[in-house]
Amino acid sequence: MILYEVNLQVDREIEDDYLAWLRPHIEEMLTFAGFIDAHLWTRAAEDEGELPDQTTRFTVHYQVTDREHLEAYFQGPAQRMRDDGLLRFEGRFTASRRILQRT
Repeated sequence: MILYEVNLQVDREIEDDYLAWLRPHIEEMLTFAGFIDAHLWTRAAEDEGELPDQTTRFTVHYQVTDREHLEAYFQGPAQRMRDDGLLRFEGRFTASRRILQRT
């Protein structure tokens, strides 16, 4: 099992529009081979040892069956999926990603 984590910081001014885009984006991610579940979380700056700012923080956890399926996603639709958000919300959010593997 692989956990593919996407951490987002979104300008508060566009939070509603971003979430309206993000929820169907997550559903589309679940149509890719090996992606079996997803959860959307909200994070607080204070819980991360930072001062509050003008962003809302989200984390999406995707459960993927194995590394091969995740690599197939990276080699296939990943750039298109990322570009969609970048085109719609350019400069209004940041994203970082990490991969966790159950041991």
